Amino acid sequence: MRSILNILLSLFSTRYIIEALGKSDYGLYVLVGGVVALLGFVTNSLVITTQRFVSYYYGKADISQVRKVLANSLFVHLVLAAGLTVLLLCAKNLFVFQWLNIPEGREVVANQVYIIAVFLLVTTIISAPFKALFIARENITYISVLEVCDGCLKFCTALWVLYADNDRLLQYAFLILAIQIFNLLAMLIYALKKYEECRFSVSCCMLDFKFVRKMAGFAGWLTYSTGSVVLRSQGIQFFLNRIYGTVINAAYGIATQVYASIAFVSTSVLNAMNPQIVKAAGEGNHKRMLYLAEMESKYSTMLLMLIVVPVIFEVPDILSFWLKDVPEGTGMFCRFLLCCLVVDQFTYSMNTINQALGKIRNYTLLTYTPKILVLLPIYYVLSHGQVPFVVMCIHLAAEIFVAVIRLPYMKYTAGLSIAHFLRTVVLPLVPLFVAQCVVGRVCVSLMDMEYRFIITISLSLLVSGFVLWLFVLSKAEREYVLGLVRVKFHK
Repeated sequence: MRSILNILLSLFSTRYIIEALGKSDYGLYVLVGGVVALLGFVTNSLVITTQRFVSYYYGKADISQVRKVLANSLFVHLVLAAGLTVLLLCAKNLFVFQWLNIPEGREVVANQVYIIAVFLLVTTIISAPFKALFIARENITYISVLEVCDGCLKFCTALWVLYADNDRLLQYAFLILAIQIFNLLAMLIYALKKYEECRFSVSCCMLDFKFVRKMAGFAGWLTYSTGSVVLRSQGIQFFLNRIYGTVINAAYGIATQVYASIAFVSTSVLNAMNPQIVKAAGEGNHKRMLYLAEMESKYSTMLLMLIVVPVIFEVPDILSFWLKDVPEGTGMFCRFLLCCLVVDQFTYSMNTINQALGKIRNYTLLTYTPKILVLLPIYYVLSHGQVPFVVMCIHLAAEIFVAVIRLPYMKYTAGLSIAHFLRTVVLPLVPLFVAQCVVGRVCVSLMDMEYRFIITISLSLLVSGFVLWLFVLSKAEREYVLGLVRVKFHK
């Protein structure tokens, strides 16, 4: 429910922001903010690192080690935030005035937006240990409430900026920073009040530099993995900007907004199941770890397909309804990025197994190096006059390759049965995909009417419900669902 509400809030917020800023200024915000976000992947790596160690020691029932993890993690985050602030502010002129293709007359505003984006990154870094604790504690309720509040505040910000008189781009950047500070304070206050393991002081007696090095090594490889994804995205943005200008950045930025909004659906499953997978590894129960990973892949991909497949068929109509003026190429970018999301989700749980076992170097090099190397052929085809469509074909091909090679690697390192994975995860989802494609094609071919996408999505969900129950869920899963219904009905 949180995911659905946040998708709606995010999509309408983007609509009003584009209307308020215009395509060029929105593309400018995506571009300048993206330069700073280039280092935001470090934050994601540290969140995953902290959550992994906290969940692992929860699995061992060692609260003293949990407190130690949090203290050392907070120390690392504070040092990192200070270092990145100095580094990014020193490199400001190089990024803004020399590297980027900024529209004439907007250089000063771009400079100010860059500074705000730096502090936005710093605030996000400091909040990372507390977010990791909530995930490890499986406190999905508070995270959901906070993320819905975040979506509501950003929606209100979009409405405010739409009617603002002064420079709207600058006001929007300031308000987004204020929302992030609110999120940090909300997590900090709740964690200190609710969880005893958070009540510590980052003192010399709590710091263990041997443990810091261990976390840093783990975070370093995670930084490489998440950094490869972010660098690829921002690299594509940069190459498109150099050749086509900021308007194409607006199109790609809208597509990534749609991608991020729908990815919320899979994130809800991952946040619920990842701590259990890591705890199973901490307990030494590898059979349960592999079982949970397979179920995570199945359920997260299933939920994504329910939304993504009908949306892909109706992207042009949805964008026209959503935005008053759709930048050229937005629909194409949306379709490719959503396909990449589903393909990646099929085997994404292999990442969680790998992190739970702590053997991440070779896996990271094998599965994430192709994601960054894809920039080489992308640059080549763009420099030789190819259109963005070819760029996205290369992007999708790389995602398919990475999704496939995860399975044989995990077979030899974690004992995963590829045949069992295909039988329990992939094959049950084939009938769902076929049914959705048939419904989407029939609706698009036979109906030509306003708001057709509502009928297409509704029919797709209705048919998918029957297919899901008959073919996707196993007999044991159906019996479990019926048992839950009987209990609720009895109550």
